Amino acid sequence: MNKYVKQFFHRGLVFGGFGPIILGIIYLILSKVIENFTISGSEAAIAIISIYILAFVHAGASVFNQIDHWSIGKSLLCHLSTLYVAYSICYVINTWIPFEPKMLLIFTAVFMAIYFIVWGIVYLSVKATSKNFNAKLK
Repeated sequence: MNKYVKQFFHRGLVFGGFGPIILGIIYLILSKVIENFTISGSEAAIAIISIYILAFVHAGASVFNQIDHWSIGKSLLCHLSTLYVAYSICYVINTWIPFEPKMLLIFTAVFMAIYFIVWGIVYLSVKATSKNFNAKLK
């Protein structure tokens, strides 16, 4: 098995469990803030399973940025598309966003904006850290 596939599954298994924990905390907060907040057992089960899968994919997808022989563009496209598909499916399955073209377009715009802002911040941080580290080596 390819070492990157192993890393994807390893990271997913290690960090996937944090998704349902965060979901539980969010549901706890919602139950304290929203009067009569309830979800059914099937809604809770679908949310827990889908969030675990989402967290698994999210953690595993970080491996795309570490494949040395890939260009930044290829890594970015694989990472972005993997996360976009995982988040979109999860949000639609849980009816957190309606399955309507207008809503999906809004979700896509917000997702892309946030993704590229975060990616830019991480990229610039890594670049600055590398520059400082290289300066210390001289």
